[in-house]
Amino acid sequence: MCQVHVSQVVFNVGRTPTPMTPKLGRESRFGDREGLHMASGSREADHETTGPALAEAFARELEAAARTLSLKVHLLHASSEHDFDAVFASLAQLRACALIIGPGTVFAAHSEQLAALTLRHAVPAIFQYRPFAAAGGLLSYGSSETEYYRLVGIYAGRILKGEKPGDLPVQQSTKVELIVNLKTSNALGLTVPLPLLALADEVIE
Repeated sequence: MCQVHVSQVVFNVGRTPTPMTPKLGRESRFGDREGLHMASGSREADHETTGPALAEAFARELEAAARTLSLKVHLLHASSEHDFDAVFASLAQLRACALIIGPGTVFAAHSEQLAALTLRHAVPAIFQYRPFAAAGGLLSYGSSETEYYRLVGIYAGRILKGEKPGDLPVQQSTKVELIVNLKTSNALGLTVPLPLLALADEVIE
């Protein structure tokens, strides 16, 4: 008779809080200019980096928020870092005034590269992870990585103490962080509205 060993796996799933309208409000208006959303995830299964369903859900929420602000959104897709240059070339052709980077493992793994590209092309951009803003991106807004890793650790500790995973509820981190890079805003010739600075959890100067 063979023995069966069961391992317990604790994991987290990240999702950008949307819509962003409550945080940014009317202060984020860009007049009659257009914005761009960058989505990750090819429809071809062998190139898929992020589930298309997640990218499409994010895009729908983003478009709904944009309508309330009278903004037009263009969707561009990138399945790997090799697509980034083409995306930024399209930005110039579209004369888009800003970039919102959607959720995606490729983007998270290359957040510093994306931040450098936004600076090189002088594009105001927002992403969900702090390293993007720390590397020179204008804004980051998303769940606190510190908080949700803390929750994962607590979960793992409860299981190690003997609690059954099936008896534990799914936890959701409710702490979100807005990071503003003032050095980048100055380089882009932008003035960050004071109400937005007041909402920021961190200002990089």
